[in-house]
Amino acid sequence: MKRQADRRQKKVEEWKKEDKEIPSTKDLVFKERLVKKLTERYVRSYIVKEVVSKNTVKLKLPAFMRIHLVVNVSRIVKYKEPVKR
Repeated sequence: MKRQADRRQKKVEEWKKEDKEIPSTKDLVFKERLVKKLTERYVRSYIVKEVVSKNTVKLKLPAFMRIHLVVNVSRIVKYKEPVKR
């Protein structure tokens, strides 16, 4: 039974200090963009300041972002450098 239950488990990403990540725009409010369908899914990359627990990290964000610095890992994605030709 345990093997069948663990088969669909997702592998947990390990977060470290100074990792680059991209926060989600799901709960953010933008004054200049009225159409939610046309907004980007993620904003630019930011740095992880501290790993609070396995599920939460503290980010180094600018003051104008008006969101809490500690976010759940379900709201962020690891930043991948673009491929250079």
